[in-house]
Amino acid sequence: MTVTKTGKRPTQASRRTGYAVGVLVNLAVLYAVNVWPGWEVLPFLTAEMTLVLGLVNASVIVNLAANVGYLFRDPAWFKALGDVVTIIVGVMAMVRMWQVFPFDFGSSTLDWELLIRVALGAGIVGSGIGILAALVTFARAITAGATHSTPRGSAR
Repeated sequence: MTVTKTGKRPTQASRRTGYAVGVLVNLAVLYAVNVWPGWEVLPFLTAEMTLVLGLVNASVIVNLAANVGYLFRDPAWFKALGDVVTIIVGVMAMVRMWQVFPFDFGSSTLDWELLIRVALGAGIVGSGIGILAALVTFARAITAGATHSTPRGSAR
């Protein structure tokens, strides 16, 4: 039999600091992609990027909203549920990126298309694993909460 050690969550203060940094990074990404300097300055992105931009923005906005929510309340079940939602939206963006493939690397000697497709594929597969892990965490948190919410005087 293998015994696994469950790690403790970081302190509430360190988690909140991480969430605040996440909010700031997401705001910066939204500004950089949509306002200044804008995605158009990247020479390897094509005009087809507009077909993907909505889902990319949705992914960033959902992550931003989740981090704002976590700043106020972050029980394990809520965090896991937020992880499921944010990962799903991220997968949607990656799948659309794969379909549209708004990249043009010119006549580079390096096969950038293959590298980007491998990275997108790995991201999609890894996200699938992340969704499953978050669902397990959610189920465990809900189950643990249910076992601890027995009314006073009743048997466990």
